[in-house]
Amino acid sequence: MNGAQKDSEGVRRKGRCLCGAVQFTAVPAAEAGVCHCRMCQRWTAGPFFAVDCGDSVVFDSDDDYDLYRSSEWGERGFCRKCGTPLLWKLHGKNQCSVSLTAFDEIDDMRFTTEIFIDEKPDCYAFSNETKKMTGAEVFAMFAGGQDS
Repeated sequence: MNGAQKDSEGVRRKGRCLCGAVQFTAVPAAEAGVCHCRMCQRWTAGPFFAVDCGDSVVFDSDDDYDLYRSSEWGERGFCRKCGTPLLWKLHGKNQCSVSLTAFDEIDDMRFTTEIFIDEKPDCYAFSNETKKMTGAEVFAMFAGGQDS
């Protein structure tokens, strides 16, 4: 697989921002999802396509990488040079959901989940069969410590 290497965690893939100033590797899950919350909509000018990478994100250099604390529970990582949204993470934890499209290769990943479906505008809909969760269901899941 071009742009990826196998390690003990799984397939480590390369990714980067638009301008290339921030480059990283991570081990993404095989399933990706979309967040429809209003913050993600404003941040990405649409839904945020993301994949869980746990604590596997390693930056080649974080000189142009920055974090913005967008709420009491979450932070958003981005490139300071080009503004590319790169990841969302729980504040104070190294648990990351990385932008799906920041990875060099994504064709083998499956789109399976939509969260904050209650905040999705009516002007679009995906045809994929997905698990859909409201904001309340997402918060309940995190409060309960569940993974899915």
